[in-house]
Amino acid sequence: MAAGVLARELQQGLQGEVRVDEPLAPYTTWRIGGPADLLARPQSREDLEFCLEFSRQKSLPLHIMGNGSNLLIRDGGVRGMVIQTGAWGQVEVAEPVVRCSAGVLMARVLKAATAAGLGGLEFMAGIPATAGGAAVTNAGTPEGCLGDVIQGAAIITPAGGHLYLASRDIDFAYRYSSLRRAGTVIAVDLQLAATDPRAIRERVQANLARRRARQPLEWPNAGSVFKNPPGHYAGRLIEAAGASGWQVGPAQVATKHANFIINRGRARAADVLELINRIQEAVARSFGINLELEVEVWGE
Repeated sequence: MAAGVLARELQQGLQGEVRVDEPLAPYTTWRIGGPADLLARPQSREDLEFCLEFSRQKSLPLHIMGNGSNLLIRDGGVRGMVIQTGAWGQVEVAEPVVRCSAGVLMARVLKAATAAGLGGLEFMAGIPATAGGAAVTNAGTPEGCLGDVIQGAAIITPAGGHLYLASRDIDFAYRYSSLRRAGTVIAVDLQLAATDPRAIRERVQANLARRRARQPLEWPNAGSVFKNPPGHYAGRLIEAAGASGWQVGPAQVATKHANFIINRGRARAADVLELINRIQEAVARSFGINLELEVEVWGE
């Protein structure tokens, strides 16, 4: 069935918007990416559930996107349906638990937690992820990971069933959670602790200052491109292999932090992928270590 026909049918059941052949670059922090056949932006839980059911009924390939902050979309785009959750962002505080819809930005969650005097989330300061994306990838820093504070997550299974997984039923590891296999995360509950708001704000500001000093935040990027191998830091390996500053088109290995690839203009996914391959080859040649991607790559 043609994408336009599918879009009109989908739009009839949504409050949110549906777009056809929509470029995805504006929806990613790298500002890179070809078009989605269908892009749906649900505005409520009901919208999201309708989109998921629609994709099942039509047998459409499905991708769930949060803030696009850990994502490289190839220049040929993505077939099927992309659901971008950012239009549905809710935060509810029921001390000491903060419940977040999947599409809410973690910056907003952190702000609500600080106002309520709930600490334990300060390590997420400056990470441009949504709650759903951060939960699925177990996002974090050396100071902590989201899995450390997750109480549970509400899931819609691939078959359309509803499931609530407590943290004890979720496997968390470095930049990994078993939530990806379970289905689509629609809400996350965070277990925090009563803390002086001034102390929270001080830790948040210190973390933000540290990120600004160490990371090339002035350019579009997707954070760390590679996972840290056991016992090593990927950025240090890349720098030691001589790859810092390498450039393909407008894509460049950042000189401030070599595990970042920045978009200095109108970089294409092909430019970034060539740099990724060159970096992996250089590190393998120099140290015998195979760097594993931390970013996800979609499309064709």
